[in-house]
Amino acid sequence: MKERKVLFVDDEKQILNMLETAFSKKGYHVQTANSAEQAKGILEENKINVAFLDLNMPGENGVDLCRWMKDENPISIVHAVTGYGRLYELFDCRAAGFEDYFLKPVNLTQLYNATDVAFEKLERWFDKRK
Repeated sequence: MKERKVLFVDDEKQILNMLETAFSKKGYHVQTANSAEQAKGILEENKINVAFLDLNMPGENGVDLCRWMKDENPISIVHAVTGYGRLYELFDCRAAGFEDYFLKPVNLTQLYNATDVAFEKLERWFDKRK
């Protein structure tokens, strides 16, 4: 994979700014969206296989956005990020296709590790397609 593109979707601008700065410094190509609707527009224009979605946003929530993403691009690796961890929500996330689940405040090291693992998987998967 040439470019390591990551999408972050969260309705909190401060979180998006922090994630964009942190991941850009690590060499990732970062896209951000403050709503599911904005994220869909970005994804329709860009091939992005790794994403972190806030679950609780105004309008369409992260679970519904994950379902849409998996329908549009089944190979995508999508992670949930939330400030409201509930057991039933975790089950909904797994059913929707989330790879993993992170609680706010986020631990950047955990997110970096999850992102690295996601790109390692994608590289293995794409290598097998050759």
